[in-house]
Amino acid sequence: MTQTIEPHRLSADDVQLSQQLHYIDGEFRSGKLGRTFETLAPTTNEPLCSVAEGTAEDIDQAVRAARRAFDEGPWPRMKAKERAAILRRIAAAIRDEADAFIGLECLDIGMPIAQMGGIAARAADNFDFFANEIEDLKGYAYQGGDDFLNYTVHKPVGVAGLITPWNAPLMLATWKLAPCLAAGNTCVLKPAEWSPLTATHLAEVLGEFLPPGVLNVVHGFGETCGAPLVAHPDVNLISFTGETTTGSTIIANGAPTLKRYSMELGGKSAVVVFADADFERAVDAVLAQIFTLNGQRCTAGSRLLAEQSIYVELVEAVAARARNVRVGDPFDARTEIGPLIHAEHHERVMDYIDSAREEAARILVGGERPPKLEQGNFLQATVIADVAPEMRVFREEIFGPVLVATPFASDEEAVALANATEYGLAGYVWTSDLARAHNVAQGMNTGMVWINSHNVRDLRTPFGGTKRSGIGREGGEFSFEFYCEIETIHVALANHHVPRLGLEV
Repeated sequence: MTQTIEPHRLSADDVQLSQQLHYIDGEFRSGKLGRTFETLAPTTNEPLCSVAEGTAEDIDQAVRAARRAFDEGPWPRMKAKERAAILRRIAAAIRDEADAFIGLECLDIGMPIAQMGGIAARAADNFDFFANEIEDLKGYAYQGGDDFLNYTVHKPVGVAGLITPWNAPLMLATWKLAPCLAAGNTCVLKPAEWSPLTATHLAEVLGEFLPPGVLNVVHGFGETCGAPLVAHPDVNLISFTGETTTGSTIIANGAPTLKRYSMELGGKSAVVVFADADFERAVDAVLAQIFTLNGQRCTAGSRLLAEQSIYVELVEAVAARARNVRVGDPFDARTEIGPLIHAEHHERVMDYIDSAREEAARILVGGERPPKLEQGNFLQATVIADVAPEMRVFREEIFGPVLVATPFASDEEAVALANATEYGLAGYVWTSDLARAHNVAQGMNTGMVWINSHNVRDLRTPFGGTKRSGIGREGGEFSFEFYCEIETIHVALANHHVPRLGLEV
């Protein structure tokens, strides 16, 4: 498990900001067209700094640099252990820069500083982990009787386009960069326009260790920066984490060039709690799974499905605790929920809460801006009870600190309700009955299920979803099924029969 980094006492005033530039071919530069945009503080919606706005011209420069570095540079030609050694040095450098990364992330996305230590540690761990994985990566050998030996080898694919979301930009950028680089690929990273700060600092840190062109960072908007990256003919792979509709658009835009995709998309994960579960631990996990990371996480347990006999007691216990969840300044160590990322997103979440009121669900807790926090994108921890499966808040991803609760009467109904959305990323089952736990978990149509646990990641296991939650798996050796070409070598060990043609004239 990741060890949390304890940040020194930081405030917003400690974070040093300047214009965020692109990083292309080993140097920081402005955009070709000279455009900029402002990134906003979610606590106030006031500008933090200006950001170079990338367009197709900047993407083309970055992809050309990455292609040159792949075709002519040393990185893909290094031995795995040589790349692994560099990744470990990068991991150490990220730990050395932990305070800087933590300060930037808190300022940029409103993540509570009390939760950032684990995220900064995970960012470093990603590089250490994939350094070990690439050194230990194994192929397969198949003996064909006495005549053949067939074996597989892993080779880098080429240039990867890495498109990251705004909810956990540091951790998710490193989750893509580490296996991509470990495999020997080069890349262009396009961070979300709402959260550019840690991507720029990653370029500063990683640039000390990588040859020019191996890592490139281009800031910008999806339509004018992300789309040209996806469509570029010299980009071989696209790894995207984000909203499902955007993922669908990306696949369509890249189809003419037959790109390889890894898509980690939306979620609407159910937490299924049976009457025989450890009640207090289940309450703790329900709260942690929806209200940490400001509720803005793809694997959030956003639907509480409770067995009928404990439904009222469980929902009231969760609501009572939710009333005490502290919302406020992300740099305050006591804060448990910071602001949502952007005013536009805050409005979207509020619209979902309004829809629940209109559809006669009960708002037990929250649903409003906290008192004395008139500025910014703050929202109280919210619990909505008696939510029916046809309601929008049951079916659609809200992506905020909003929990909806629904009762069930049987194991079969629990599974049916858990599966009653278009998403299938994660699920959580709480019960002391081992057979029931396995049966319910396997009945859930999701990529991952945790039994008697919140989301505790084992980086060796595959991560990904079903249905509209994505395509493909990353994590451990599964990442290299995406970031590597697997080539099969067939070796003849004897003079097997070869048809002889054209002997007769």
